[in-house]
Amino acid sequence: MNGILIVAHAPLASALRACVLHVFPDAADAVAALDVQPNMPPEESLAQARALLRQSGQRQTLVVTDVFGATPCNVAQRLVDGVNSKLLTGVNLPMLLRTVSYRHESLDALVSRAMIGATQGVIQVAVTAPQNQARRAPHDQDLRDHQQ
Repeated sequence: MNGILIVAHAPLASALRACVLHVFPDAADAVAALDVQPNMPPEESLAQARALLRQSGQRQTLVVTDVFGATPCNVAQRLVDGVNSKLLTGVNLPMLLRTVSYRHESLDALVSRAMIGATQGVIQVAVTAPQNQARRAPHDQDLRDHQQ
């Protein structure tokens, strides 16, 4: 089974982990979070991330971060080796839920599942019409107009 490590700006990593555990309370051992604090030296964040990776006891780990190029991502880039751990940025809750659901699959398959969960979780929602249903023209007669 794969581990999942969330590395993000404080308090996002802990908040995302809490949301995941709300849906999957049995995944507490598989999901870890590192909140990168403001003004914390990157070396200190890296040391904490390495400790979390060791503590997880997982053979392979998917590391996810919030923003590419920001400190959490830069720390995670130094953490992952590309073989026993992989890195994705742009973490969102649908990505994590999909990842936790399929954490028993290979690490490469888990990366694909996470990417699909992330992209399929972003949907424009209709405000006035039910989603995926055409709007009725204002002059269309209501089907129930004839009923009293």
